[in-house]
Amino acid sequence: MGSKVVTKDEMVKRVARFKDLTPSARPLVDAVLPQFQREIFQIIGGGVTEDASIRAPITAVEGFHLSIVKAGPKKGTGLHNHKTVEVFVVLTGTWSVQWGDDGENELTLGPWDVISIPTGIMRGFRNDSADEAHLLAIVGGDDPGRVAWASDVMQAVRDKGFDLDEQGKIVEVRR
Repeated sequence: MGSKVVTKDEMVKRVARFKDLTPSARPLVDAVLPQFQREIFQIIGGGVTEDASIRAPITAVEGFHLSIVKAGPKKGTGLHNHKTVEVFVVLTGTWSVQWGDDGENELTLGPWDVISIPTGIMRGFRNDSADEAHLLAIVGGDDPGRVAWASDVMQAVRDKGFDLDEQGKIVEVRR
């Protein structure tokens, strides 16, 4: 049985060079809150981002979506859930991962450590390093669905004047 032939031009469409990526500074609605400010470099597929302007350079989604999170010290994400498994790989720094309905559980991970969070679990993460750090995030499935935010996170977002539209994208709400 012969292998599939892929041309160089076809393979080039499956390459993302980090130096050419443009991150989103508001990848998810929680990033309007200071403690959750971070950048996401979406690399493969759309993931669960809520920024309508994000364009991943690799659009062939074959069972997973991949992004890199860059966050300053003590920055991360609010508690959330989605319908797929989420895997985090620490690239640089030290990160804590929280889980549980109130984030009552926590583990600290260092470079190259990996954690796989199952479906149906509220989760969040935070850069516990003194410097900016990077985290690889992989979300399973061809369609990862939308993020379900903890109610206190969404209330704080709404108090700040933001919400999600019917498509699950960030909108500023006029008061």
